Amino acid sequence: MNIDKNSIRRRALVLIDMDDRGVGTRLASEFGLSRQVANGYLQALAREGFIEAEGTTRARVYRIKSLAEAKRSYARDGLQEDFVWRELIAPLVIELAPNVRDIWHYASTEMINNAIDHSGSKNVRVEVRKNALYTEVVITDEGEGIFLKIQRALGLHDPREAILELAKGKLTTAPEQHSGEGIFFTSRVMDVFEIESHHLRFSHAPRAPDLIAEQKTDTPGTRVRLRIDNDSPRKMSEVFKAFTDSEEYTFDKTVVPLRLAQHEGEKLVSRSQAKRVAHRFERFKRVELDFTGIEEIGQAFADEMFRVFATAHPGIRITPINTSPAVAQMIRRVVSVAGNSK
Repeated sequence: MNIDKNSIRRRALVLIDMDDRGVGTRLASEFGLSRQVANGYLQALAREGFIEAEGTTRARVYRIKSLAEAKRSYARDGLQEDFVWRELIAPLVIELAPNVRDIWHYASTEMINNAIDHSGSKNVRVEVRKNALYTEVVITDEGEGIFLKIQRALGLHDPREAILELAKGKLTTAPEQHSGEGIFFTSRVMDVFEIESHHLRFSHAPRAPDLIAEQKTDTPGTRVRLRIDNDSPRKMSEVFKAFTDSEEYTFDKTVVPLRLAQHEGEKLVSRSQAKRVAHRFERFKRVELDFTGIEEIGQAFADEMFRVFATAHPGIRITPINTSPAVAQMIRRVVSVAGNSK
């Protein structure tokens, strides 16, 4: 059997990142290796300085070591995001593949610029950490907090509604300066994207549902965490293409994770909920409603979304995705009623 040693080494790092205990056993099981051979890979990674180990052989714990770190607090007034990029971030990612460097250039400068233009904070703190598996950038400000600011600007009832609006994209509280695309596209080029503000955290990751989590601790201001694998094959151009009109080159598509519209386990049943979800849909031509995690919806919600709104906005194509059988059946029911009424 031809074993790709680089794949084993990378998988070892991933397993350590997932759970730092029993790594040798799990690695041996996945690749059909003996424990001795699996432990040899881990020992080699430790000798090369990529990981560190603690404890005896049976209870050994592995951790991925940081290869490089940089951090600095900047006065926000007069700060320019490209200066932070050149001084702090670019030197740590210069050796990565061009596609990953491009992603870091775009994502980090977009998020730093948001803190400069929107936070009103006295300072902006930027931290960069790189290990053998991924690089992470954390941007923190001391301002009002992004969710509260959006809630106030849009007159929303709950800061969690601000997270739903952020997830749609094309949202900005300063339209003269920004297009509202930065957070949307940054969240989609990263492997991990998180925003923490006060007692709420919004997270987005590929192949994982968008989540709102309530936190016991209060995070003053706004904290943005970005992370991507150092060897990611992702390209900025492909991410933009997925949400852009091929002829007009405009950002015309969004994906709306409907689980963000469910507060404290409530179900999507009412017309008012559907109206909140559809808020600002007129800014897009294509809207995908992601029903991941939604087992059922009410007739009024479905009717408002797929008959009333769809009839009033024929230029917007609304497509449900990841529907359960019950959700799909309810959508078919209201669409059938709409068709019969014509």
